Amino acid sequence: MPSPNPQENPLWGSDWPEVRALWPLDPAIAHLNHGSFGAVPTPVLEAQERWRRKTEADPNRFFWEVLPGALEEARRAAAAFVHADPEGFVFGPNGTTAVNTVLARLDLRAGDEVLLTDHVYGALRLAAERACDRAGATVAISPVPLPADRPEELADAVLAGVSRRTRLAIVEHIASPTALVFPVGEIVRRLRDAGVLSLVDAAHCPGMIDVDVAALAPDFWTGNFHKWVCSPRGSAGLAVAPEHRHRIAPLVTSWEADKGFVPSFGWIGTDDYTAYLTVPDAAAFMAGLGWDRLRRHNRELARLGREMVREAIGIRADWSEADGLFEAMTIVALPAGVVTTMDEGRALSVRLLREHGVVAAIFPWGERGFLRLSAQAYNAPADYERLGAALATILRRETAPRN
Repeated sequence: MPSPNPQENPLWGSDWPEVRALWPLDPAIAHLNHGSFGAVPTPVLEAQERWRRKTEADPNRFFWEVLPGALEEARRAAAAFVHADPEGFVFGPNGTTAVNTVLARLDLRAGDEVLLTDHVYGALRLAAERACDRAGATVAISPVPLPADRPEELADAVLAGVSRRTRLAIVEHIASPTALVFPVGEIVRRLRDAGVLSLVDAAHCPGMIDVDVAALAPDFWTGNFHKWVCSPRGSAGLAVAPEHRHRIAPLVTSWEADKGFVPSFGWIGTDDYTAYLTVPDAAAFMAGLGWDRLRRHNRELARLGREMVREAIGIRADWSEADGLFEAMTIVALPAGVVTTMDEGRALSVRLLREHGVVAAIFPWGERGFLRLSAQAYNAPADYERLGAALATILRRETAPRN
């Protein structure tokens, strides 16, 4: 295979250099970890800056007169983007805060169980453990192993962990450590039939895939806009089903606390609300690139990048990659023993950046380390070739005999 031209991306088309230039990312670095922190395009940054200038021109007028209406307009636009009932949808800084908010108001009791999978985002597992410790409840982990030939197998594995004590199940839609896409519609339906509350962690979903919260109908749902919608960081949504809205309140009690579910989240004290206000601008910017084109490109580029890295480090697929299991993120299994802890994964990521100018996410999962690849419009095949060569160089040094 000839080396890809770093100035070309045939999966996107001839206008790719112009699209890449819309992101102010350092061109000397291959940015292959969009999933962790996103990347904000210049036009979206400019939209946020306009809100900040408006704030600073007259802070009192902005917070008293401008913000309430502008925030309501942005909130309704964000709810429409994920097809959520606006009467049960609020902004928050991130999915972790949203999950902590639900857990704090769930009224867990001694003997209850909160069900997680072993694909859960680590911070959410810690949050569930702390909430259960306070209540005398317990966390149950449902193992969902690789490989998986069909998405339906994932649902069966999740539901196998349900017991008569299960009060709540926190379910990934797209898992953070493994990038697997879970069939959450089926999982939520089966949890409902079993009398178990569902909280869907859709941190990576808005923008990466088309989201329809109303159709999924979970008890609770949260997703980040600052990942695949490319809005400013600190912009996420929490959707709550009607029967739970009376008891869900923000972690911070402020002036609007006694005015109902939506208003109570609208003002949590003096803060910078411009990330929320800019969500519609980010969604419009990405829509201008074409959501269908963008999602197809990201899915195909992630798959191509995975194969390029595998070839470079000499790893063959050891699990199924049936359609529907991965989207704009995917994973490459590292050689056994290379990464076994989070600290080792972070150390390898630091080496890739410092020695080779490549940003990539590396996690342990189960008994093995995995490289999680992201693909966004600003990426091209040459980025993954560079990652594969860098990783192969590091692995050769690690395994070379020492005299």
